[in-house]
Amino acid sequence: MKISDRQNQIIKILQEEEYPQSGQALAQRFGVSRQIIVKDIGVLKAFGINIISTNRGYKIDGEGSLTYILESRHEDKDIRDELNTIVDNGGIIVDVFINHPVYGVIKKDLDIHSRTGVTNFVKNMTSSIPLKNLTEGIHYHTIKVKNQEDFDKIKESLEEKGYLK
Repeated sequence: MKISDRQNQIIKILQEEEYPQSGQALAQRFGVSRQIIVKDIGVLKAFGINIISTNRGYKIDGEGSLTYILESRHEDKDIRDELNTIVDNGGIIVDVFINHPVYGVIKKDLDIHSRTGVTNFVKNMTSSIPLKNLTEGIHYHTIKVKNQEDFDKIKESLEEKGYLK
């Protein structure tokens, strides 16, 4: 299971809209059934996005920041560079997770805000195997940014380096 463009757009909509968005309204917006939206919301919740279901629809319980999920693939030697690229461009790395074909979602909370955090994480990883190695290098990061411009810089930088899947 992968995060689809539609699911990332759902995250964006739920963050930007002032009021909860109904499943039916989201379904109409994307030209899919309400049941597809319910499934998308379930997937996003499984990946750790804090979506709240209200009697008026869905909303994200956030802190005034934007949340995105990036799908990534790279070599072990590139872990430090990938993480530094995110924090250098204004991102906070909330977690890393994979979707294992047998065990499902395996996630590690990171909460990395700086190069010092990256250094500490990489240092602690020396005696273990990165999660990404369980899924042929494919892994995901939930990141938080202050604004869309920061996210665009992060995404562009990671794409230039060939890290995004």
